Amino acid sequence: MHNRVRRALVSVYDKTGLEGFVRLLLQREIEVLSTGGTFKALRDAGLSVREVSEVTGFPEIMHGRVKTLHPKVHGGILARRDDETHMASMNELGIGAIDLVVVNLYPFEATVAKPGVSRDEAVEQIDIGGPSMVRSAAKNHAFVGVVVDPADYGRVLDDLERNDGCLTVNLRRELALKAFSQTARYDAAISNWLFAQELSEGLAKDAFPPTGILAGTKHSELRYGENPHQSAAFYSLPGRTEPSVANAELLGGKQLSYNNLVDLDAALALAKEFDGPFVAVTKHNNPCGAAEASSIALALEQAWAGDPISAYGSVLAFTRALDLACAEFLVSGNRFVEAIIAPGFDADALALLTQKPKWGKSVRLLSCGAVSPGTRRASDLEWKPLIGGFLLQTRDLKAEIAGDCKVVTKVAPTARQLQSLLFANRVAKHVKSNAIVLASGSEVLGVGAGQMSRVDAVRLSVHKAGERVKGAALASDAFFPFPDGVESAIAAGVSAILQPGGSVRDAEVIAACDAHGIPMVFTSARHFRH
Repeated sequence: MHNRVRRALVSVYDKTGLEGFVRLLLQREIEVLSTGGTFKALRDAGLSVREVSEVTGFPEIMHGRVKTLHPKVHGGILARRDDETHMASMNELGIGAIDLVVVNLYPFEATVAKPGVSRDEAVEQIDIGGPSMVRSAAKNHAFVGVVVDPADYGRVLDDLERNDGCLTVNLRRELALKAFSQTARYDAAISNWLFAQELSEGLAKDAFPPTGILAGTKHSELRYGENPHQSAAFYSLPGRTEPSVANAELLGGKQLSYNNLVDLDAALALAKEFDGPFVAVTKHNNPCGAAEASSIALALEQAWAGDPISAYGSVLAFTRALDLACAEFLVSGNRFVEAIIAPGFDADALALLTQKPKWGKSVRLLSCGAVSPGTRRASDLEWKPLIGGFLLQTRDLKAEIAGDCKVVTKVAPTARQLQSLLFANRVAKHVKSNAIVLASGSEVLGVGAGQMSRVDAVRLSVHKAGERVKGAALASDAFFPFPDGVESAIAAGVSAILQPGGSVRDAEVIAACDAHGIPMVFTSARHFRH
């Protein structure tokens, strides 16, 4: 069933494309009602529109807080045109039908994203009349069209043109779905922000909201999901200002894939652990190489050396702008990566990466702005979907320092060994459990990731390190349940070990280290990552 549009109500914060859209509505002899700033903007443009207060007989009050919350507005939107009692009420009360509602909302999300915004400023940007009209029109989409996005103006005009001034039922249904999706996202943003305020002020009764709400905006359609037979899309969450894949700018290369995005997110999370020039080389959601150095080019070279075979086809994350030396290193030899995310790209480096054959049309380059531990938002919760539900948890932003390390062996680590242990420990936080990381200084030598037994994780890390295992420092994301893991590491040449401790066999594990004069420290902090 089509519905002829004779009367529209237009009240928008974002006035993009508004004048041209309303002008074409008026040319179709559609009466246009409007409010506040929208009415003024349209009148200033010379368009003949009516103010809502003229229709309701009631002025806007309280600085515009109350203007459309009136029966002559919502009755005109909500009335079913096929219900005789509805139509009789309209006739009796002098309510005119409203067939098209064009509304977008106060910018709450943009407001709370600003540094230092006050609670009063945020609350003033909670739209009441707008969502009420949107929900009314979307509910009554059998008869009323609702437009919440200026990008849809052209589609509405085309539909009116093709159907003699009517909107088709298919378009009305599509627009209603979009409208409810927007109000859901809007309410989620408000609810989550208010809860975060309560949490930050110590007023929340629990560390988690009573209702977990996730409402994102579709960022892009993906070619497919983890595998070609799975469909997928990428959504961004409102109000997230931390540098991320979601708000990074794509500067070149192919469309991002599902797996690219997952790996880039993991690589960037690791990069945010470090203040200095640092590069993470990530493959299948695990770091296969990582290094912090005096320059970003040296960090890249050392990170790549962590596992050159696995590094081919990996994704990279940088804590500094990618310079020409980095670009020249990457395009030389037989190197290739799928994607790179960095705070920025020097102009000559970007030119080389985008023009070099094999690289230019393929490698995705993302610029995300400054990256450091200070750019992370501890207030953001992590979520993990399950069939039938999801999990929420606080982020694992803890980073152990020397003062957190308790020497449990007869021999204490040297200053150099302790530095290597703490670096390896920070990387191990981002390795799938069971996780073992071997390092020397601030350079990863080998990683054992995602193994079902810890001793197998040790053996894998030793295999990856090769001859460089001699003298390496080892960090484990969780305790060693048996001495076999440390015995295997010591036999390979590991010189110092860090673990959280907490096993019923800690004494046996410590004794295995003491038997070989190997220092071990406990941190009492586990860093599982599943």
